[in-house]
Amino acid sequence: MSISDRLRALRQEIPPSVDLIAVSKFKPVADLEEAYACGQRDFGENYVQELVEKESALPKDVRWHFIGHLQTNKVKYIAPFVHLIHSVDSLKLLKEIQKQGASKGRIISVLLQAHIAEEESKTGFDIEELKEILQSGTLQTFPNVKVEGLMGMGTFTEDADQTRREFKHMAEIFEEAKQYEPGLKILSMGMSGDWKIAVEEGSNMVRIGSTIFGSRN
Repeated sequence: MSISDRLRALRQEIPPSVDLIAVSKFKPVADLEEAYACGQRDFGENYVQELVEKESALPKDVRWHFIGHLQTNKVKYIAPFVHLIHSVDSLKLLKEIQKQGASKGRIISVLLQAHIAEEESKTGFDIEELKEILQSGTLQTFPNVKVEGLMGMGTFTEDADQTRREFKHMAEIFEEAKQYEPGLKILSMGMSGDWKIAVEEGSNMVRIGSTIFGSRN
């Protein structure tokens, strides 16, 4: 199947209320251009240098999502154009995004990443820390950052029940977070292997790569 065929098939499965981010890391620009020609406008990248290179090569109406672990010293490279940063996992990173947003005259949209997986390698705010940030008014001190919602990654496991528990927990955290920040509207969870469970548990943004572009080399 071609990329465009896979993309069309996927769109028929995903509810219209769910935003599809095509995860294009390590994929050549030609693959992104094929997805673009099929109407895809939201692309997700994990590495800053790759994102910057692809941004310069593709049309300017593409919405670029940074979904990987973001180092503070790399924020300045994507601050002028990034549509949404999914993986904000520390106050230090929030402060840097604020600084770069102010210097570029932009309000940069972000998601706060919550740590819901069993794996220690997964990053994110622990749940109590996240609640403290939301309750304390800390976000109001970052006028050039707009927190649009939350992001969570499940444990890498074949156990669908565990995945569902983690996503259900994430959805509960999101509902509680909206009590402190009523403007939160995005719950980003679910990838190629688990997006259906994520959507069933309340995700309204999924990050899908291999189902669209094929497995990575």
